[in-house]
Amino acid sequence: MRLERGPFDLPVFLNAVFLLLMLAVIAGILSAAMTLQYVYGELPCPLCLLERVALFGVAFGIILNFRHGFSYRNTGVSLLFAIFLLVVSVRQSLLDIYPRPGHAYIGSAVFGLHMPVWSILIALAILTAYSVKLIVLGNDDHVGKSAISETPVLSRIAGALSLYVIALVAINFVSVFVQCGFGECHTDGYALLK
Repeated sequence: MRLERGPFDLPVFLNAVFLLLMLAVIAGILSAAMTLQYVYGELPCPLCLLERVALFGVAFGIILNFRHGFSYRNTGVSLLFAIFLLVVSVRQSLLDIYPRPGHAYIGSAVFGLHMPVWSILIALAILTAYSVKLIVLGNDDHVGKSAISETPVLSRIAGALSLYVIALVAINFVSVFVQCGFGECHTDGYALLK
C-alpha cells in the first residue's frame, strides 16, 4: 500500500523523527563517554577513540540527511560506520575478554558492562534500527523527500543537535591531540602535559 502525498506525508515525517531520535541517542552516548573522561578522569584507550570516531561517522551520515535531503547514500555512510564500530568493538572485546596484565578492560563498568561491550550492543542496535526502518518505510521515493524543511520545529531540533554533535567532535579532537600529541595514544597520561 502506497500512501498518497498530501500536505502531511506520514512516512517522510516518521523518517525524519527516526533520524532525529537516532542522532539524539548517539549524542547522548558520546556525551556520557566524554563525561566519564572529563569528570571521572578515565582516559579512553586507542580502540575506544576509534569507537568514538565510528559513532561520529554514524552521526555524520544522519547530519548529511538533514543538510542535503534524505538519501540512501547518506544512510550508507551511517551503516558503513556502524559496521566499523562493530568490528572495532568486537576486536577490543576479544582482546580484553580474559583479563591479563596490561590487557584488562579500561574504565569503569556502566550497568555491569564496559565500553567495548556497550559498543557491540550499540552497533547492533544501529544496524537493527536501520533494518527495521527500511522494512517499515521501504525504498519508495517518498522517503527521499526532506520533512525537515517543511517542519520548523524539526528543523530547529535537527540544527541544534547537529551543532551539538559538531561541538563534541571538536572537543574530542582537541582532547585526543592533548592526550596523544602527534604520536601514538596511550592511556597512562596526557602526552603533551608530561
